[in-house]
Amino acid sequence: MKFIDEATIEVHAGNGGNGIVAFRREKFIPKGGPSGGDGGRGGSVIAIADRNINTLIDYRYARVHRARGGEHGQGSDRYGAAAEDIVLRMPVGTMITDADTGELIADLSLDAQEVVLAKGGRGGLGNLHFKSSTNRAPRQATKGTEGEHRRIKLELKVLADVGLLGLPNAGKSTLIAACSNARPKIADYPFTTLHPNLGVVRTGPARSFVMADIPGLIEGAAEGAGLGHQFLRHLQRTRLLLHVVDIFPSGASVVTAADRQALVKRLTSEIKSLVAELKRYDPRLAKKPRWIVLNKTDLIEQEFQAEILSALQKSLRTKAPGYCVSGVARTGCEDLMQDIQRWLDAQRIAEIGSVEPDVRFTAKEDEHAD
Repeated sequence: MKFIDEATIEVHAGNGGNGIVAFRREKFIPKGGPSGGDGGRGGSVIAIADRNINTLIDYRYARVHRARGGEHGQGSDRYGAAAEDIVLRMPVGTMITDADTGELIADLSLDAQEVVLAKGGRGGLGNLHFKSSTNRAPRQATKGTEGEHRRIKLELKVLADVGLLGLPNAGKSTLIAACSNARPKIADYPFTTLHPNLGVVRTGPARSFVMADIPGLIEGAAEGAGLGHQFLRHLQRTRLLLHVVDIFPSGASVVTAADRQALVKRLTSEIKSLVAELKRYDPRLAKKPRWIVLNKTDLIEQEFQAEILSALQKSLRTKAPGYCVSGVARTGCEDLMQDIQRWLDAQRIAEIGSVEPDVRFTAKEDEHAD
């Protein structure tokens, strides 16, 4: 299925039915009096979050959703039938805004959460409501009100605890496949990932978290280079970012001691350029806790791995945790996932005011990321 994460639609609620003027004229009832019924309520347009849906593709092609109007009232005290509501099922994580004003209507962050996008019109009153001791034959009735209509912008932001961030071919898809139940497409060319992938990482019998992999980001994304900033919105809800870095320089077979300085310099430049793109998209995203993950370490001699990581952290002037892993060999992945789980647990406990988060796993923003 094609992944669609944004769409613009029109929703039209139904109009309320009109009330009518009518009188009882049955045989043997010479003074029957007014009997005009009310109009029925117009149908509303309602959005409901559904965890079984993961894309907005249905709304890319069906752009207009119109509810039916209520029936008009009838004589003999008969009320018009109300119209059925239209239910639009959307993925959990969908943000709904008014396309004309930019006002946030709802954030569907919970399964089965619902919101009325356009309210149906009220039915009009029939003349039976206007009878009184001084007005026994009222000849007035009211019309139903119009239903609401508006243009709606839908924007899907996936719900994940951890997001993978990095350049193309950094090994993000391999890493999420090694650590979770996700099975993304993996190939040896850039931009293999064309849409976000979600995977559940299980760290114990009753412990797990959700990890998201987005397409690679390159320098100049703000100007549309690569896939641009199109999918960065999916990292805005995450608690933690894993900055996946390819430790193995392209075209090299081994990394010697003489190469280490140049390697650290290259990695530092790549990380800073990517952080600059984050800031251009959303400064709040750039301030999220971000850990450094050196990937493809199976291609580097083990004695150099810790040394390169330490030199890289010193070059970036960051105290954020760093890890050396290999998605292919699955080395270092278990320790990384367990540390992430402990950090997430500490964050959740801290949110309810029980304890302070573990300072060992609290990342600081790079001081020289610009």
